[in-house]
Amino acid sequence: MMSKLFTKTTMLAMGAMMALPAIASAAEADGSSIGKGLAVLGGGMALVGGGIGIGLVGKGAVEAIARQPEAAGKIQINMILAAALIEGATLFAVFAGFAAK
Repeated sequence: MMSKLFTKTTMLAMGAMMALPAIASAAEADGSSIGKGLAVLGGGMALVGGGIGIGLVGKGAVEAIARQPEAAGKIQINMILAAALIEGATLFAVFAGFAAK
């Protein structure tokens, strides 16, 4: 029960992270100064989401290696690839948030 609540909350937070830069851009187009704050907040939330994502990837990789040590090389390569993709998406979101400023 708790993991379903955590998953729903995480998905809601991710949706908010993706929406904040767009809201900030729209507010900035109107000349509102609240757009700058929303942009920076969106960038910070993107960093938190990326950190959680990379942590979960690492956790899953360590558990998989503990179960099958002989597959450690393949698991490690896939973990590094997934972490790089998450980091790239996170940096893109942070840049979008700060560029909306």
